[in-house]
Amino acid sequence: MSHEKILIVEDDEDIVELVRYNLSKDGFRPVGVTSGEDAMKKLLNEHFDLVLLDLMLPGIDGLEVCRRIKESEKLRSISIIMLTAKGEESDIVTGLELGADDYIVKPFSPKVVIARIRSVLRRRQSAATKGTEPVTIGDLVIHPGKREVIVRGEPVDLTNLEFMVLYFLAKKPGWVFSRYQIVEGVRGDNYPVTDRSVDVLIVGLRRKLGDAGNCIETVRGAGYRFKEE
Repeated sequence: MSHEKILIVEDDEDIVELVRYNLSKDGFRPVGVTSGEDAMKKLLNEHFDLVLLDLMLPGIDGLEVCRRIKESEKLRSISIIMLTAKGEESDIVTGLELGADDYIVKPFSPKVVIARIRSVLRRRQSAATKGTEPVTIGDLVIHPGKREVIVRGEPVDLTNLEFMVLYFLAKKPGWVFSRYQIVEGVRGDNYPVTDRSVDVLIVGLRRKLGDAGNCIETVRGAGYRFKEE
């Protein structure tokens, strides 16, 4: 049985009850709120392992809640799954850029939501227990155990997804990975992310890494690779 505490942030009380009922049956400890303001109060006063977050909320919307979580030293380690009726590519890209771990479009199956929650929590646990030897290439140092990236001695602030993409590529310098392989490598098979989403993530990574971002090469018609030394 699971014991992780899940915060459901959704303004439709029927959906809150549906998700809460199914999560409880599966052994999770769900708590529901119907506004972004209430979500932030809960998060600052209680411990949660994951947030199911609707984008269309009264007051503070879901993207702003996501942004505040990821900008908070206290909260940024909490996993986030967007649960929303907005399925446009731009919304998916925005959510991922802000640091969301997954994205589910309504209408949804409770079984799918539970499977996605378990997948996100497994990835987090796996990342915490994997080997912690840093990867060093040129001026770039990646600490997988600390989830830390250093460029010329200075830390670089990356979202969880940006870190996973960088580490995925850096583990096999010189290898060319398609966009699909990158998504599969960091998210798992059948994850609904478009080629453009991956391109946007790479652009953001290069920007944050500065000159060190040149280590990520575009291979025309194929995908991306991390430069060898």
